[in-house]
Amino acid sequence: MAMFDGGRSEYTSGKLDLKDLNSDPMAQLERWLADAKNAQCIEPSAMTLATVDANNHPSARIVLLRGLDSGLVFYTNYLSRKGSDLSENSNAASCFWWGKLERQVRVEGVVEKVSASESDAYFASRPRESQAASASSPQSQIISGRKEIEAAKNDLLEREPIDRPNHWGGYRLIPNYFEFWQGRKARLHDRFCYVRQGEEWVIHRLAP
Repeated sequence: MAMFDGGRSEYTSGKLDLKDLNSDPMAQLERWLADAKNAQCIEPSAMTLATVDANNHPSARIVLLRGLDSGLVFYTNYLSRKGSDLSENSNAASCFWWGKLERQVRVEGVVEKVSASESDAYFASRPRESQAASASSPQSQIISGRKEIEAAKNDLLEREPIDRPNHWGGYRLIPNYFEFWQGRKARLHDRFCYVRQGEEWVIHRLAP
């Protein structure tokens, strides 16, 4: 068996105590997202999104967080693999990793579609090239080559305006679990989870 040694880095940039945490996990996530942006982390809003299909097969990919309100909002093609998974099983999980800050956040919950008006507003705010690419791409489907999707995109660019297609829009991950992780020396990391109990969030420290 081939072994991979990526090197061992000691995590020494920070620590996390209970007193450092906001009682509202969404506010805590917003704070850490701001820290990641200020630290100039690459794509600070990038998060892994994990889904499960009807046969209990998991899959994961990176998506971009586009809003924080009652949940975590992201946009995609509803006919993509992730969209198909979510139509069959609405449970999902996400994970942020900011290497510069030696931090990780995990979020678990149930996903629902955002309203059509929310999707329309976000789609209208995007650059035309992004609108055309999103509207024309048969995401996750087998294609003959790159020319096929470039031609479809260019065809849409000739139209005015480009309307949001029904197969593209937003999702909101409504959390019932958060975990905030701060790397520490000797792998004795600081981990705290927020567990939903009724209308309240209960915070626990976890062993690393």
